[in-house]
Amino acid sequence: MQELLNQIKACDVCKGSLPHHPRPVLAASPASKIVVIGQAPGKRVHESGVPWDDQSGMQLREWLGVTRHEFYTPENFAILPMGFCYPGKGKSGDLPPRSECAPLWHSQLLDRLTNRVLVLLVGHYAQRYYLKEAAQKTLTATVKNYNAYLPTYLPLPHPSPRNRFWFKKNEWFAENVVPELKKRVSDVLSHA
Repeated sequence: MQELLNQIKACDVCKGSLPHHPRPVLAASPASKIVVIGQAPGKRVHESGVPWDDQSGMQLREWLGVTRHEFYTPENFAILPMGFCYPGKGKSGDLPPRSECAPLWHSQLLDRLTNRVLVLLVGHYAQRYYLKEAAQKTLTATVKNYNAYLPTYLPLPHPSPRNRFWFKKNEWFAENVVPELKKRVSDVLSHA
């Protein structure tokens, strides 16, 4: 596993296509129980090299009901974005994750995560890639029908502060999905 992580962290497949030097950001251990598959690192995460080291990460950890220490313990959580490097800024936020990363690295990583119990699909890029035709037409519908993807996958919206209007409009998420998410995470982490 460490050799694979080193290969990924040295990856520069998209060099020249990024507004900066590639800096793949991820975390995993063969013992990881929960896999978080998000979009791509933001600028702050690119600079720190720590996954989910921003406001979105704080919100995600709150949804999960875990401490920062629990979240950054690789035996608990593997963190695999769809794109491992910061893609740069677009007109209305960050650009989409690079399309090379997931096909190149995800299956190799997931094959080594033999203790995984739950995969959290954060955002529509991860949901489309992993759920394929089973994904609903919209992220909202996919997240609302989260029970259809359990026990393997649990789809979530991106916890970005930019999505505050989505959260306000879809109060069922905080009322129904977040408690289920916390319960499942707690159950997985409490079983050694």
